[in-house]
Amino acid sequence: MDVTMSSSQVLSEIKMLKESGESLSKKRIKKKNPQLMRSALHYFPDWDHAVEKSIG
Repeated sequence: MDVTMSSSQVLSEIKMLKESGESLSKKRIKKKNPQLMRSALHYFPDWDHAVEKSIG
């Protein structure tokens, strides 16, 4: 798995997407930003966990 982002970068990116009103659906992120998805799944058990961690 090619991971180029740190866990804090992943969380920052997710938070920025949420704040700008972007959809955080797994399907959409996987298609529009596969690097973010790969990195998130490297650091977190699943996409939903990464999203929760970024906003909580």
